Amino acid sequence: MNEADQVVIAELLPDDVELNPAATRYDIASERIGRGIVVHQGYWKAYGTWKPEEWRLSFVVLADGVPIGVQELEGNDFVRLRTVDTASFLVPARRGLGHGKRMRQAVLSLAFGPLEARAAITSAWQDNDASLGVSRSLGYRPNGETLDRRGDGVDVMVHLRLTRDSWIGSQQSAGITVSGLAPCRPLFGLGPHSDARLL
Repeated sequence: MNEADQVVIAELLPDDVELNPAATRYDIASERIGRGIVVHQGYWKAYGTWKPEEWRLSFVVLADGVPIGVQELEGNDFVRLRTVDTASFLVPARRGLGHGKRMRQAVLSLAFGPLEARAAITSAWQDNDASLGVSRSLGYRPNGETLDRRGDGVDVMVHLRLTRDSWIGSQQSAGITVSGLAPCRPLFGLGPHSDARLL
């Protein structure tokens, strides 16, 4: 994702995608414009505060050259923990067609390939069957539940975890190539290495 993508992504953002509850909100009549501001600020915050120990990398998902969603990969205390988290959205018309699974496979191939991650985690509300289904189909295992604020109430957040060994054993990176990473490795706290890997 780059700066030029921001207007398009803000327009694509579906109404049912929950935004960061800690994001600054403004007294603006248009909810769509307010959500767009959160998208823009999230992008600039991620890149403006990037460090090897804590980063958030966003990708625009394309189908036939047309943007249909976003897939994010995040590392908190990454240099030490070597654990990544994921988040994503798809426009409603493209849900249920396999895009969600494929885009997650792509970033997991990056994470467990050149980024040398040890584990991947993800979370979803207990009623988000689509997200939980994608995670389970990729080999994630239960990693506990928490009660979290949701709107004016509380709900159950389901946490899942995938290990490097499970991912590599599944061979779900077959056919996915990651390239061009070599110059970026210091941004992730990694030393020199090949810029391409096929798992």
